[in-house]
Amino acid sequence: MASNLMKMVKFNNGQLYPILGLGTWQASAIIDDSQQLINSIKNAIDIGYRHFDCAAIYNNEKLLGKAINDKILEGVIKRDELFITSKLWNDKHRSELVEEALKNTLNDLCLSYVDLYLIHWPFGISEDSNATDSEGRLLSSGISYLETWKAMEACVQKGLTKSIGVSNFNIKQLKDILEIATIKPVVNQVECHPYLTQNKLKEFCESNGILLTGYAPLGSAKRSWAGPEEDAILDEPIVKQLADKYKKTNAQILIKFQIQRGVIVIPKSSNPERQKENFDVWDFELTTEDIGLLESLNKNARYFEFNTAKHLKDHPFLDEA
Repeated sequence: MASNLMKMVKFNNGQLYPILGLGTWQASAIIDDSQQLINSIKNAIDIGYRHFDCAAIYNNEKLLGKAINDKILEGVIKRDELFITSKLWNDKHRSELVEEALKNTLNDLCLSYVDLYLIHWPFGISEDSNATDSEGRLLSSGISYLETWKAMEACVQKGLTKSIGVSNFNIKQLKDILEIATIKPVVNQVECHPYLTQNKLKEFCESNGILLTGYAPLGSAKRSWAGPEEDAILDEPIVKQLADKYKKTNAQILIKFQIQRGVIVIPKSSNPERQKENFDVWDFELTTEDIGLLESLNKNARYFEFNTAKHLKDHPFLDEA
């Protein structure tokens, strides 16, 4: 299952990026043993994954760095064949902290640059990231994401990252960024699956040369706050029906759905067999009718709300227009 099967997308700055990557959120929570996580990343590289999505807040960048650098030393891959995405956490939005945060990530990854660096959420929180008000809500830093964006641009100019983008931004916030940007965001990474197709946001992004990256494409059923009664997209009858039709897994249908919509997709799995299955999506195409069938499931249902920040003025789901 060679990586040369991978479809690439082109960013607005000309950089090519694999449309399918491996998400690493919760990987260290699901796998207790550090060596197991390292082996999981190495296995993904052997399968053909070259795009890895991480973040400082995931607390596993040192392990990811160990795995990819071992594979580089083994001669299996070269650094320029890898595409590493990381993200700036909400307590590092002050302009003076952005470069420092990225350098800390690079140190953990044992790399001299990342391929893509994102503002994880549009709101900044107190630099004491555990500080809360009397109701247990996070405290605002009062820092504008526009200030943060200018510091992100400086990171490109210093060669610390090839591209920059955002995550969890709404249309209004993207418009604000575009008004002041000298370097445009290349992607907006957001929750995306048939229950939350993000078509309006996708249309806006594409009209401005910004690609959508979809996280939780399989619904993130294993997250710690998943409710027993919530609808699980992997168990959706229409998804099962299409999996039977194409002789594929439910997950493969959901991944291919995003790829055919032009959405970069980052399913996460630490299981070697599921990693292999999730990567094996290049030998079939969903019909236009079947894509429409999956899109018809949209009900603007979110698995990721970030409720402890909902009172903050820059929380993106307060104003999604």
